[in-house]
Amino acid sequence: MIHPDRTFWKGRRVLVTGHAGFKGSWLCRMLAGLGAEVTGIALDPPPGPSAFVAMRVAEVLAADHRTDIRDAAALAPLVRGARPEVVLHLAAQALVGRGHREPELTFATNVNGTIHVLEALRGLPGVAAAVIVTSDKVYRNDGAGRAFVESDPLGGDDPYSASKAAAEIAVASWRASFARELPPLATARAGNVIGGGDFAEGRILPELLRAQLAREALVVRRPDATRPFQHVLDVLRGYLLLAEALARGTAPPALNFGPRDGEIRVRDLLALWGEVAWRPARGPVMEEARRLALDSSLAARVLAWQPTLDTPRAIAAAAAWYAAWRDGADMARATDAEIAAALSEEAIAA
Repeated sequence: MIHPDRTFWKGRRVLVTGHAGFKGSWLCRMLAGLGAEVTGIALDPPPGPSAFVAMRVAEVLAADHRTDIRDAAALAPLVRGARPEVVLHLAAQALVGRGHREPELTFATNVNGTIHVLEALRGLPGVAAAVIVTSDKVYRNDGAGRAFVESDPLGGDDPYSASKAAAEIAVASWRASFARELPPLATARAGNVIGGGDFAEGRILPELLRAQLAREALVVRRPDATRPFQHVLDVLRGYLLLAEALARGTAPPALNFGPRDGEIRVRDLLALWGEVAWRPARGPVMEEARRLALDSSLAARVLAWQPTLDTPRAIAAAAAWYAAWRDGADMARATDAEIAAALSEEAIAA
């Protein structure tokens, strides 16, 4: 098991799209801790609490741009002006529920937005690697329950999943059609990422936090659905290792990043959290796959990547972050300490 190479990242110009989101905020502070010079492109965080504000991400950025990746004319000069050496494309409409409510926006953001990033990179000198983040939901899920491998067929019934699968196809097409004009590209497939600072609608831990703050029972859509829950720092470490491998010319075109101990039921995640008042949703609920699992053996072979936290420890780490936030702690300092511990030799050895 290895961790990101500090000598690779120190002083390197890195462009992160979606840097104002949950994963993007953690990623920017991680990159800053590794000595990178980070430029961000994103929409403003939604109203209310956010990881970006709580972690004071703006203070570690070389540049903080706000634009919509659906706007190609506005996006291209920002990408080119950043003169990136590594690109990590996280910007997306990332919510399954919103995908049902706003399918056109979801496809425009996740497919056209990704194409706009790729077009902005065409012919741009000096870019050693571009990691395009998609989702564990890109696979055609037939309900058989087998853990997906990277060569499995892509698909997706709901708009979010289908849009991410379409983004995968677009990346493959641009790689095949414009290889001489583009940097090395790879897609990263992970999902059900948990950790402190996620306040998004419809995700289990943010909804649990809101229910507890309101002293209400959490409403759970599918308590027996299984998902590959994993901690944000393990996933981001995988993204950085993938970027390093791309720069060396040793990366495959797509990689899964899944949890250390497999998927668990939603009701079991709640039990691991502790004393939780919850009830099943009444009436019709949004259609979702009942089981989702990833096979991450390829990432283990080519990157020596392995998650450091099992699911109980990932849930405990998220709970500790939220508890500190509720107590008014300095969450930039707390987040940096958590990142430093995750990237230490001792953490990797454990």
